[in-house]
Amino acid sequence: MATTASPDIHIPRQAWYRTTVSGMASYLDAAAIISTGTALVLYQDQLGLTAGHIGGLSAILTFLMAAGALVGGRLGDLYGRRRVFMVTMALYTVGAALMLTAGSVGMLYVGVAALGFAVGADLPVSLAMIAEGAPKGARGKLISFSHILWLVGILASQLLGIIVGNMGFAGGRILYAHLVVVAIVTLVLRARIPESAQWAAAHHGEVVADASGDKVDVGTLKQLLRGPFLAPMIAVSLFYALVNVGANTGGQFSTFMYVNIAGSTVRFASTVSFITFLIAFAATYLLMRIVDGRNRMRWFAVMAVIYTLGYVLPAVLGAQVWTLVTMGVIGSIAGAIAGEPMFKIWAQELFPTVYRSTAQGVMIAVTRVVAALVALWTPALLEASPSILFWFVAACIAAGGLIGVFWISRYPKVADAEPDTLAAQPTDAPVIDAPVTDAPVAPSADGRVQR
Repeated sequence: MATTASPDIHIPRQAWYRTTVSGMASYLDAAAIISTGTALVLYQDQLGLTAGHIGGLSAILTFLMAAGALVGGRLGDLYGRRRVFMVTMALYTVGAALMLTAGSVGMLYVGVAALGFAVGADLPVSLAMIAEGAPKGARGKLISFSHILWLVGILASQLLGIIVGNMGFAGGRILYAHLVVVAIVTLVLRARIPESAQWAAAHHGEVVADASGDKVDVGTLKQLLRGPFLAPMIAVSLFYALVNVGANTGGQFSTFMYVNIAGSTVRFASTVSFITFLIAFAATYLLMRIVDGRNRMRWFAVMAVIYTLGYVLPAVLGAQVWTLVTMGVIGSIAGAIAGEPMFKIWAQELFPTVYRSTAQGVMIAVTRVVAALVALWTPALLEASPSILFWFVAACIAAGGLIGVFWISRYPKVADAEPDTLAAQPTDAPVIDAPVTDAPVAPSADGRVQR
């Protein structure tokens, strides 16, 4: 199976810059989740946090991320990528600063709400900005790179947590100081990023015919909810929600599995987690090599099967240390190609510019809510019957793979039909401050999907 199907596309330096600065939403998303999980434990003695407080704050973070994705995604389509991701990064800074300086439980609730909403709203807009600034033939590669930044965010927060883990209340403040500093730097760098040229063109009144040659008005939410983009949105939402059950279970509850189910230690669980993250980096690099080639769906199908088998193993042989380690390694490799990164790529390809971040916001929100609901009963089910949980997760991943192969792959890459001459702009180009209009815009959808 060839890793690529076409010559390497030259990606200009400014495209990498734009991708990295925009993609810091992924870094800060992961860092907010990991840092909050550690910092609240470090805060509990000083601020008198109970288990109920910690559970409530964690739930608020998750659900506000979902709400933020819905609102931010829609605002990004209406008012522009740049405007929204500047505001959301400013709000993220405020939220992290409140968590840093919190002297009461009430301040924590306000801070975590602002933090969750900001990162949720930023993510769909930042991914759309990356896709719309990518050179032709390199969109998938640059979107995949945002997953690298997500992994770096997890790794940086975990390493910082190890360093400050014995420092108590001060250690929690350091974790949030890290978020504040990175958010401010990102905000300053984003100030030099121009508006998405594709978004600006769409809101200057361009009209494109559909496959039948008729002009289609996709400028309102009614067309997204009833028009030709509803089915792809449902398909990708289901895929992402299902495969994320595996990623969330393996990530959020791995330590619980090793210690409470397999009888191992926290140190061993942390070591395995660190190693599997390194493996995930390499696997994501492989995705960057194959994602824009014609063999992408073959790789996806094979990895979906392997990903499923990774969870079947402990379901059949029991939750032992070696089965959990094997499951983690398999998940790190196969999940990079048949998991969340593919959602990010499909979310850019299957929706036109005027709906791209709105659709992503809906899909991210659905997935966050599903993850939160599944997480509520995961620990209890692990203690009652681990095999049932692993069979359930395996079934979710298998269903997600089938949706990808037999449903999502049928849809045309709408983004390929949009003008690509406006995609790349130098980072020092003047900011486009386009007026918002309700002009009808629709992509041509007469192309076939490459497989």
